[in-house]
Amino acid sequence: MDSGQARNAPAGHVHNYLGREGTPPAELYRDGRLEVIGYGGQIVEGTVTGVQRDDDGMFRLEAAYSTAHSTRAHRVIRARRLLVTSGLVDQLPDIEGLAERWGKDVLHCPYCHGWEVRDQAIGIIATNLTIAMHQALLWRQWSDDVVLFLHTAQEPSADQLEELAARGIPLVAGEVAAVESGANGLTGVRLHSGQMVPRQAVAIMTRLEARAGFLADLGLLASEQYVGEVSIGTAIPAGPTGATDVPGVYVAGNVTNPMAQVIVAAGAGLGAGAAINADLMAEDTRNAVEHYRPGQPSHSMQ
Repeated sequence: MDSGQARNAPAGHVHNYLGREGTPPAELYRDGRLEVIGYGGQIVEGTVTGVQRDDDGMFRLEAAYSTAHSTRAHRVIRARRLLVTSGLVDQLPDIEGLAERWGKDVLHCPYCHGWEVRDQAIGIIATNLTIAMHQALLWRQWSDDVVLFLHTAQEPSADQLEELAARGIPLVAGEVAAVESGANGLTGVRLHSGQMVPRQAVAIMTRLEARAGFLADLGLLASEQYVGEVSIGTAIPAGPTGATDVPGVYVAGNVTNPMAQVIVAAGAGLGAGAAINADLMAEDTRNAVEHYRPGQPSHSMQ
């Protein structure tokens, strides 16, 4: 089941994926779907709205999708196991212009987008100072021209001010009202005071919310995730193989690991798939043993 709401859809390229460096997300997405179909897999376009477990142990997925005759058609799919890779939603601060430039020149990760904006004028908009300091020092590795906008974050300590000064990162006080852009992209950051600071790219930390509300009926809820003492969003807890606290339900990618890049998410999906296969094999074997025990027909070769 695929809702088509890929997190990285606004981005121009996928990075850090060995052998596919620079591939547009839509192209990688298309190729992956074709490979699934080539191995006999089926892809159903739609959004899962709820999941329940039936009395026979099977999962029942309620899904909504669009057809030529209806924008809210419904479908029920049953499955023995679930692998949830629904990802997350980036919740942007309420700043004018951010959403329109998201994934282009409003960015969050230097490992994902640093190469494209190297040596440009970069601004860091702070909503939490701990995170913003980390971002500023990281992005400073890509450019000599980095400015930290304090926005709604607390005042830096003396040690933090010294770090910024030592790395040549100016601090701009005051709340950000908007990021502005022109025909060729982002042009600057405008404060509520009216001050305009020219910038070619902006980095900001989003809140990373797991797209997992449809699992609530199974008792599987996303929990708060922290970097140190800072809450960065939510995720579904899972073990190393992707197994959750609900037997038969596995997760992989950003829905359980908000910081996972594409290649990490893909690797996690592979590992979870292998764990599901082993789980099904064990169940099939248990069922076969039950039927094989004395009193049951023998299937030995003559």
